[in-house]
Amino acid sequence: MAALTATATLAPTPSLASARRLVVKIGSALLVDRATGLRADWLKSLAQDVARIRARGTQVILVSSGSIALGRGVLGLPPGSLALEQSQAAAAVGQIRLARAYEEVLAPHGLVAGQVLVTLEDSADRRRYLNSRATMETMLSLGVVPIVNENDTVATDEIRFGDNDRLAALVAVTAGADMLVLLSDVDGFYSGNPHTDPSARRFETVERITPEIEAMAGEGVSGLSKGGMITKLMAARIATEGGCAMAITLGSPQNPLRTLEDGANATWFLAHTDPQAARKRWIAAMKPKGELRVDAGAARALAQGKSLLPAGIVAVHGSFGRGEPVAILSPEGARLGLGLARYTAEEARAITGRHSADIEAILGYKGRATLIHRDDMVL
Repeated sequence: MAALTATATLAPTPSLASARRLVVKIGSALLVDRATGLRADWLKSLAQDVARIRARGTQVILVSSGSIALGRGVLGLPPGSLALEQSQAAAAVGQIRLARAYEEVLAPHGLVAGQVLVTLEDSADRRRYLNSRATMETMLSLGVVPIVNENDTVATDEIRFGDNDRLAALVAVTAGADMLVLLSDVDGFYSGNPHTDPSARRFETVERITPEIEAMAGEGVSGLSKGGMITKLMAARIATEGGCAMAITLGSPQNPLRTLEDGANATWFLAHTDPQAARKRWIAAMKPKGELRVDAGAARALAQGKSLLPAGIVAVHGSFGRGEPVAILSPEGARLGLGLARYTAEEARAITGRHSADIEAILGYKGRATLIHRDDMVL
């Protein structure tokens, strides 16, 4: 079956070997067999892939389903749809087993697994978003492989992500990843449903998600779409707009990431910027909730690409919370830039002009050293 490109100009296909930070999404069907339970051999092969990719310097985050599927088997719940409370109970039982399974397959490779449970509110709320980002960054800097899943034990219909494709894309953007791989039950994005349309053709690359591309995925009527591609296109839009390239490839083979690197069928959705530039544009579009006036030394430090420390602040104006945007003003009052505050306005006033080492004594807890980190700032 011939591969296609979504535009006239064939852009180079991304390579996993070039990834700096990689997010991999694993669905329940890949991890759990309804009859036999956990697919341990497949999971061991995935761990081999992760260890090999980590060895060349790429950081890896796994977004994994499977807790409900594992838990319902242990609890003997019937097949078919579950009530919300049953799903939450199954998740509570299955999540322990899922985390242990990842720990056991990664440990022989000298890798430490860490569990991260999220809900939609964690990405919608700036304070939670910053906390999630900081936690993920710290885990990765310590060599941990984060295993991310939706917190199904507390998620309800109003706050759940609804699909792990979108969850994986949001995690990729939050973590500043430059590559996302959806291990799927199909080997790419097709011009129609390959199961029912013999003329459907697979795209090698999609440079832009156009209305024509969206039409090929089908209409999302009653939760149904051609080949289940609606949610994957939603994920691709989130990822690529955040500076992250995304691949859809078949996940069922052993060592699925090595198989992808060896040339397996896939569709790559291309990013048009890098994650940091995309994040800066997002921040720059925000309306400031307050102002921080800095001294001359802090202004020079900011110009050199450094973070803003409390010691460099001379005045705090307005009312803002953690994670909200604030304008950064020069000693003369000229606007230097915009950033996301790591403290509330009240806390910022309390530590204005003070050294970072004094924060704990002033606030009563050990806070972050910077008031605005350089990654959360646009000048």
